[in-house]
Amino acid sequence: MNFEGTYVAMVTPFTKEGCIDEEGFRSNINYLIDKGVNGLVGAGTTGESATISHEEHHRVIEILVDEVDGRVETVAGTGSNATSEALSLTKFAADAGADAALLITPYYNKPQQHALVDHYGSIAEKCDIPLIAYNVPSRTGSNIEVDTAVELAKIDGVDAIKEASGSVDKVSDIYRALCLEGLEDDFNILSGEDSLTLPIMAVGGTGVISASANIDAKRMVLMVDSILNDDYTRALELHYEMLDLIRALFVESNPVPVKTAMNLMGLPAGPLRKPLCEMKEENLEILKKALKDSELI
Repeated sequence: MNFEGTYVAMVTPFTKEGCIDEEGFRSNINYLIDKGVNGLVGAGTTGESATISHEEHHRVIEILVDEVDGRVETVAGTGSNATSEALSLTKFAADAGADAALLITPYYNKPQQHALVDHYGSIAEKCDIPLIAYNVPSRTGSNIEVDTAVELAKIDGVDAIKEASGSVDKVSDIYRALCLEGLEDDFNILSGEDSLTLPIMAVGGTGVISASANIDAKRMVLMVDSILNDDYTRALELHYEMLDLIRALFVESNPVPVKTAMNLMGLPAGPLRKPLCEMKEENLEILKKALKDSELI
């Protein structure tokens, strides 16, 4: 499967009572589709996958597939630090009709590089759904190295990597290594760092899985489409228009600022699941200023 364009790492909205806000989630899906996104990710890490139950996880995926109804691509977050659990969630996503699954590297247990290959390979072998590996070492303690990314690209069913190591050099090395193996057309690199989307795409990336697009999908879509159309002048303008907002949306742990911003904008988001909690006052003021400067509130 070819992954190209803007994918939104959606939040999971909750009611005041702490349940999934199913109506609000459907509303957010339609809001983002109207902004022109290419795909939506449900039950990923921005969707607080670490603190929702398996039953809630399943329900988010079901709602996503049902409400999208084929209008854009649907990607289910199905990663876990246990291969057996990731396999179970990925099988559920495939049976539910999701177009693809996004699997974060196993966290805390820090598997070796060959173990990462085995982890993704085992799931790909047993699930008939395209997989996106998600590399975010700052949050997992596990890093997919360049050679490992190439090995993943050789696995039938592993079609992309969401790269959030914070290094454009690393993306350059992955893309060059893919080219040397003749794999660059069969394996996509997606930005997992919103502020680095432009440079990542400039060196071989094909799109972004974006948390900030919950807030400013219109400009993210315009920037990514501009890059895909080789209009780097316009893309650069949009990059700098969004930069302060993106930084404000990560001033505290994701998705705390994103859900806070959505609540300020009147979009369904609701409370956070503990241990995440409300923003510090000084950071909230930074976020409010960025939203006002971007004319979003």
